[in-house]
Amino acid sequence: MIEVKNLIYRYPKNEEPTVKDISFSIQKGEIFGFLGPSGAGKSTTQKILIKLLTNYLGEISILDKDHRKSNGSYFNHIGVCFELPNHYPKLTALENLRYFAGFYAKNYENLPRLLEKVGLAKDANVKVENFSKGMKMRLNFVRSIMHDPDILFLDEPTSGMDPGNARKIKDIILEQKNLGKTIFITTHNMHDADELCDRVAFMVDGRLEIIDTPQNIKQMGGKRIVKVEYENSGIQTKEFNIEGLADNHGFLELLRKKHIRSIHSKEASLEDIFIQLTGKNLINHENAL
Repeated sequence: MIEVKNLIYRYPKNEEPTVKDISFSIQKGEIFGFLGPSGAGKSTTQKILIKLLTNYLGEISILDKDHRKSNGSYFNHIGVCFELPNHYPKLTALENLRYFAGFYAKNYENLPRLLEKVGLAKDANVKVENFSKGMKMRLNFVRSIMHDPDILFLDEPTSGMDPGNARKIKDIILEQKNLGKTIFITTHNMHDADELCDRVAFMVDGRLEIIDTPQNIKQMGGKRIVKVEYENSGIQTKEFNIEGLADNHGFLELLRKKHIRSIHSKEASLEDIFIQLTGKNLINHENAL
């Protein structure tokens, strides 16, 4: 669905390119995550793919077409959810959606039903100027899917949302994947990426450091052990090597004789590996946004 080869982009006022010779491909029905701190080049890459930025070097093919030659019909096939929501504040949620729906050739879905799915049904006729950032983000997300696009470009799709509403958005993203949609997510939220993405790319200072599944990346670090938490005159913990665990006498004795509270492997998180590979800590960047 998306093929990028040797992409380079430099903003006119910058001496150095923001995107530095990156290549990747995304298959139909795949959720692909671009991960990295603010300023890494994630959003610039996305803006090129959605045709907000031109004059790039390299080759891009989307939907089997040369990206430079695609015309206005391209926008009927993509949905975009920007990190900073842009709506007409004096219009209601429904009025905003109906206005933007007029830009597309495809018939759009039942808008009140979509608003209900993201928890905005009771606010359908409220002016957007009265919405919180999280509400605007949810409305923005509805706008990105209402015309049934083939590809979704989502920039920090759960930004500004409480856990409950973020869960609704993530469930809909997974629904879209099950419908065969291709989804490109840019984020610095490693937890969301781990949960949603089939593959992720680490982007730092305009370059792609690694592309792989979250599971494979997490196996690059951490310890090959399991940690058991059990009750023994209080809460105790013990660690065991994963290799030979089925024949480990101490592990089996613990399971038989103690009340077990939890057992889990001590694999690294995506953020742990990101820090190991790049020396950068995403938490500091996230707090600055």
